[in-house]
Amino acid sequence: MVAEPPLPPTISAQLKHLLFHSSLPFRVEQIWSGCKNSRFSDRFTLLIPFCLDYVKWDIVYNALFPSAAPDIVFSPNDEEFCPLLPIIDGEGEVEVVARLKKSFLWDWNGKDPSRLLKLVEEMRDLYVQYQRKRVGEIDDARLKFEISTIFSREGIEVCLGAGTDKSEEVKFVVPLLDIDLNKHVHACPWKQQQKIYLQAIFPVSRMYSSAPSAPRLKLVSSSQLKDLLSIEDVKLPSWVDGMCMAEYLPTLEENLKIQVIEALASIGSRRRFIEALVPKFGRHLEADPIFCRRATFLAVSGVFTFLVHFSLSTQFPKQQPILTLQSSQHYNSQGAPILSPSLNDYPWSPRWGDAEMTERLFDFIVKECVNFKRYCLDAVAS
Repeated sequence: MVAEPPLPPTISAQLKHLLFHSSLPFRVEQIWSGCKNSRFSDRFTLLIPFCLDYVKWDIVYNALFPSAAPDIVFSPNDEEFCPLLPIIDGEGEVEVVARLKKSFLWDWNGKDPSRLLKLVEEMRDLYVQYQRKRVGEIDDARLKFEISTIFSREGIEVCLGAGTDKSEEVKFVVPLLDIDLNKHVHACPWKQQQKIYLQAIFPVSRMYSSAPSAPRLKLVSSSQLKDLLSIEDVKLPSWVDGMCMAEYLPTLEENLKIQVIEALASIGSRRRFIEALVPKFGRHLEADPIFCRRATFLAVSGVFTFLVHFSLSTQFPKQQPILTLQSSQHYNSQGAPILSPSLNDYPWSPRWGDAEMTERLFDFIVKECVNFKRYCLDAVAS
């Protein structure tokens, strides 16, 4: 497969600025050229984050005039989304000031690397409004009530789609908790702002129902947040018959806030535990300095040398660490060090202090390393 030529420097600078400086996780799916045998590519497919999913827009430049403004080709499923067409007033006349004059396209400056990001963010904001308008026009009394009671909340996104049985449904995505999680994590490694969302999916019903079914509810966050809090472990409050989201959200956010605070406090608990291991095991070879989820120590029993890997969950100390022993002297047929199975069948109580936790773990490993050495010898001999 022949690789596509590179983007011209002007266009490349704009794309790099967008990907590096955006607060949203934009992604590039493909880059290609509009002309055969061209020195440069001049168009690419951009994945636009929206409603916990992505929509695809093609950004089309002209390699012969790289400083000219690009065209944007929107998804074929959004034929009615025409954000830059002139506005028609009530008498059928085109307004003097068209939308284009209000857009970042109007005074385009190709030498400004921030222009593409501003343009795409502008189009995305208009797309959010377009989807809201679509949902607002649905003839469903329940959805109209949900919209009227919750749309004043900042950051909500909605979209109309089809379920697995091809029936219409509306997805609400609601950002939760007015907490800057990035600022609460020391030496935070996250580039983008971490958020937790409630996804609520309502079926579209054209008929009034006195007891409409509960929406499908799910908490969603970025995969990066799992080092702090496992969203899958958060139990959602029950949805009571006749309830709406405006009633549901306060209880959900109150419960979630408590668990986030506990998760942040758990970082300190894990750090103190790892530090308490040092007097018994010596200084760690490796350790996670930010979330304190992992640590590795070197241990010796006679002439047998091995590593002890500690894996701590976000539920520590309620959940005990998982231990894995790794020989530094025995290798399998593929040349990889021999590892023990995961170990968590040892005495543990979250009420013990760090010193007692460490003492009990040390005693367990002193006994377990004998079994592990035998396990290694059997593995090598087989």
